[in-house]
Amino acid sequence: MKDNGLSDDESRITAAPEDLEGLLDFLEEAGKEVDADSISVETMLHAVGTRSFGAMLLVPGLLTFSPLSGIVGLPSLCGLLVLLIAGQLLVGRKHFWLPKWLLKRSIPRKRFLKALRFLRPGARWVDKLIKHRLTMLTHGAATWVVAVICILIALSMPVLELMPFANSLSGAALAAIGLGLIGRDGLLVVLTVAIYSIGLGTIIYQFM
Repeated sequence: MKDNGLSDDESRITAAPEDLEGLLDFLEEAGKEVDADSISVETMLHAVGTRSFGAMLLVPGLLTFSPLSGIVGLPSLCGLLVLLIAGQLLVGRKHFWLPKWLLKRSIPRKRFLKALRFLRPGARWVDKLIKHRLTMLTHGAATWVVAVICILIALSMPVLELMPFANSLSGAALAAIGLGLIGRDGLLVVLTVAIYSIGLGTIIYQFM
């Protein structure tokens, strides 16, 4: 049988990062270990673990928020990634499947490492803000609501790609939600959704 995605057998069991600095460490290590001029989506996801919804949200979120968002089509690709991951969470999958053609998509290794350096300065400051608050919103049935919100954000990303810097807001929102989930900070998730809604409404209003 042909394998078309991340299976339990081929996935490297990796402890999910517990904060933003930890995630950047995993990604930087993976980027430095790659013996090629580019790094694939599959390598990024394996680096942070493929069983954590929060960690897997952080990867496309940070890519879209970073200077890499200037790569044509990257925000839409990240939106598709989020859509597939969140959709599978809704149907109860414990391990996420992604098609090979998406996993094999890659970005230049040097630009990837440069983007991580761009994100480093604020990581420690962000991590200090994350605390265990409203934890009931970060697990169980509440994650289904979060998944629906992420799907709505993902669906907006191809359209927002037509508006300069608009998807940076989407990337920041996805990254913050991912951080809220892995850090069990439900208040961060709620505030992120509220700020994203206001910001998106402002952007749409300005372009109408």
